[in-house]
Amino acid sequence: MEFAADPWDYLAASEAIDLEHPLVQSIASELRTGDDIAFARSAFDLVRDQVTHSMDAGDPRVPWRASDVLDQRTGLCYAKSHAYAALLRAAGIQAGLCYQRVSGVLHGLTAVLVDDRWVLQDPRGNKPGIDVQFSPSEDRLAYPDLPVHPTVYAEPPRTVLHALRTMRNPTRSALPTTL
Repeated sequence: MEFAADPWDYLAASEAIDLEHPLVQSIASELRTGDDIAFARSAFDLVRDQVTHSMDAGDPRVPWRASDVLDQRTGLCYAKSHAYAALLRAAGIQAGLCYQRVSGVLHGLTAVLVDDRWVLQDPRGNKPGIDVQFSPSEDRLAYPDLPVHPTVYAEPPRTVLHALRTMRNPTRSALPTTL
């Protein structure tokens, strides 16, 4: 893996990963009952299971800021990754954003530092043909046979953020295709 930022940037707040927002802080506090692995698993399960994937659910909303994703309980894969990263960072766990190319468009993932090892986790949500479970020791992806772009970003690339901000309805043709 390559890193696009300094180590401390993977704990920092940004416009999309607004970990200092009261809702993010409240949820992170509620989930914090054990060690970092237990927290990372609980946060993963919450984002995967309680935040719908906009396109899977047929939901026209396209929140992109972590607090909005958690509030509205919906978002595209990129936004769900923002929410997961915000919860992790709020708990002091380093997290970044990664991307895969799936059928010509980008797919958002989260990289998590667990026990001094970065692992890729995909909180997009399960559906027929996709069953992703958290693992502290290995990458868990919805599309495990597809290559992952090697860079871990501390905040979303401009192309991804621009696509999310300007999208009025989540359609495949509106999804970002480049980093």
